[in-house]
Amino acid sequence: MFRLGKKNLFLAIFLISFIALISAYFIEYILGHQPCSLCLYERIPFFLAILIIFINYKYDKLEKNFILLLAIIFFIATILSLYHLGIEQGFIQESLLCDLKNGANIIDKSEILKQLQQKSISCKDVTFKIFGLSLTNYNIIISLLFTIGLTKIYFGYEKNR
Repeated sequence: MFRLGKKNLFLAIFLISFIALISAYFIEYILGHQPCSLCLYERIPFFLAILIIFINYKYDKLEKNFILLLAIIFFIATILSLYHLGIEQGFIQESLLCDLKNGANIIDKSEILKQLQQKSISCKDVTFKIFGLSLTNYNIIISLLFTIGLTKIYFGYEKNR
């Protein structure tokens, strides 16, 4: 059976997070597919994971805490991605969260008019798919697998030390 140890899991999380972020920016800036607000929020756990993994190499005595923190981050990422998928599939109505990028800094009528004239990307519109699945689907799979792997390592930490 395939067993993924702590160091290999950290390496896998780092590499997949890095590839996910590079791919997202490639799709956005090179291929020209604009992300919605939730797509932008779904990048944050990957940034945090890379940062935490770098910090872990400096402060490896706190490794168990970093494993728990990563598990929580990817659990939240799974929930966020499931919420986004619900919006994409029409099970959930778009909320203010989908429009925060556009409405956060509006202070007067002229700003509101400018924002209304700009084309905004809806969270329910899927502009890019790979093998028939949106990037949100892949994010769910990745985040869920990381959450499960990190949780198993966290609860078996003392045994596998």
